[in-house]
Amino acid sequence: MVAIPQHDPARRSPSGDPARLRAEVIGGITTGSRLGVRNGQGPDVMTKRHDKEAFAMKPIAAALIAATLLAAGPAAALEPLAQEKHINDRLVSARIADRIRRECPTIDARILYAYGEARKLKRYAEQKGYSGKQIDAFLDDKAEKKRIYATAEDYLTRHGAKKGDAQSFCAIGKQAIADKNLIGSFLVAK
Repeated sequence: MVAIPQHDPARRSPSGDPARLRAEVIGGITTGSRLGVRNGQGPDVMTKRHDKEAFAMKPIAAALIAATLLAAGPAAALEPLAQEKHINDRLVSARIADRIRRECPTIDARILYAYGEARKLKRYAEQKGYSGKQIDAFLDDKAEKKRIYATAEDYLTRHGAKKGDAQSFCAIGKQAIADKNLIGSFLVAK
């Protein structure tokens, strides 16, 4: 419970006017060093100056809240990783290159390059605001993996790859290497 100080005629208000101190006592009581306790002497009255300082702090607090919300805005507005084009294009391309290198005996993968690209892709996602947990959850999601694999298989089929025909995969791989496209960047001819 807050004790209300009694009017002490010897005590002066910050302005030095004893009459004003009475008005300030009626105005309200505060606690805390900035809010009215002077040198540990107990609660003091709230002055009009304190009211003005409190009022002046409201726009500053509002600005800080707005800045916080604006900073959090892009993170809250992130599209799902499954819809992020840059990331998905690279994952599909890596899967296509992996299928080609597994099926074609004359084409190999640039493993160290692929590893470096995977790290770059993760940094890219983090810089866009995705958390490590979000990235890992996306990469571990079986449905997303199936979607990426299906997209890669669709691409291979549309470009002439046939199951059991290694040369069809080799032709796609050689063309990708010659075109110097994203898929070809993961591949090297043996």
